Amino acid sequence: MKKLGTLLLMMMLAFTACKNDEKEQAVTTPKKEKLPSVEKEYGFILNNYDVVRDTIKKGDFFGSIMDKNGVQPGKVYEIVEKVKDSFNPARITAGKKYMILRAKDSAKTPKFFIYENNKIDYTVLALDDSIYVASRKRPVTIKKREISGVVTSSLSEAMQEQGLSNLLVYELSNIYQWSIDFFKLQKGDQFKMVYHEKYIDDTIFAGIEKVDAAVFKHSGKPFYAFRYMADTVTKKPSFYDDEAKALQSFFLKAPLNYTRISSRYTKRRFHPVQKRWKAHLGTDYAAPTGTPIMSTANGTVIASSYTSGNGNYVKVRHNSKYTTQYLHMSKRAVKKGEYVRQGQVIGYVGSTGLATGPHVCYRFWVNGVQRDPYRQDLPSAKKIEDSLKDEYFAHIKPLKEELDEIPYKHF
Repeated sequence: MKKLGTLLLMMMLAFTACKNDEKEQAVTTPKKEKLPSVEKEYGFILNNYDVVRDTIKKGDFFGSIMDKNGVQPGKVYEIVEKVKDSFNPARITAGKKYMILRAKDSAKTPKFFIYENNKIDYTVLALDDSIYVASRKRPVTIKKREISGVVTSSLSEAMQEQGLSNLLVYELSNIYQWSIDFFKLQKGDQFKMVYHEKYIDDTIFAGIEKVDAAVFKHSGKPFYAFRYMADTVTKKPSFYDDEAKALQSFFLKAPLNYTRISSRYTKRRFHPVQKRWKAHLGTDYAAPTGTPIMSTANGTVIASSYTSGNGNYVKVRHNSKYTTQYLHMSKRAVKKGEYVRQGQVIGYVGSTGLATGPHVCYRFWVNGVQRDPYRQDLPSAKKIEDSLKDEYFAHIKPLKEELDEIPYKHF
């Protein structure tokens, strides 16, 4: 028993000694200093520079920006001359972001000028002894998305209600511009999409990469759209439906992107300016001044002029059968004799001539007679060639299954 008591006493003393050593160690061990974080952007370690961030303002130009940062006019001229074949500093645009990296010395000598062309592309201009220019891209991650929505009042509101980008409004209206009249959307129309988004550094949204497939249920009828490259010459993909028919048509449904019809084609309308009843042989699309107006089909400009009634207007002959005209523009963007393509901007919405507010009056001729474009059986693009159909149906099968599995949104 005596030996056992002695052994227990020795163990307790040893344990106490260990605890004391630990306490002494905790007191005497010096704390590790926290190292400063390294900040990287555009491929540079920003900690090594004095950083100037700014946005190009109206009236700014490259020389004035350089002068403000201590670069002499002679040096600016040397820089511009050396890089002008690959980067024109005179074309920097108001609203774009830029960064200047300066040396951490008393003179704060500018070393690099970095210009954001867009969210992804940027230009690095070396300003030191070794002058050079380099075009670079931020790292981009592509993420696949599936969405479903329902129209309550407008397509843009349907997107906003779900916290989705308004870029998707453009994508849908662009895909279906030949097959769905977006001025006649109904409450309860539904849509689904499979698409890809771009992200910078895996977190910053940078736009839509592409749409793989979509279905828009309008007035109870589903309109399918699948991206497919049938043209092996241009290697440009188009959208086709579930029967291999092209969605693209000879004419666009309207000369403007998503707005509203303020007055339709009619044989009898009370003119708001002339204050009398007369035929209105066109379709009026109300939109803010400056909204781009597009040619609804390929053709040749046969008139680009001004009259007291039409204001600024453009007239396009598409072939021996069809001609279109666009009235009341604030500004014309094409000249007589020019060849224009479908979707090309030919002018901008205004209220010139006999107009009470900003809009474009769209007129449509068939064999020299004005007609209502919404009552015409207009030509459409060709179907996919028979030799490609098996490949096409195999391509869209999993996409259609994926679309069909996405549940429709309801009110």
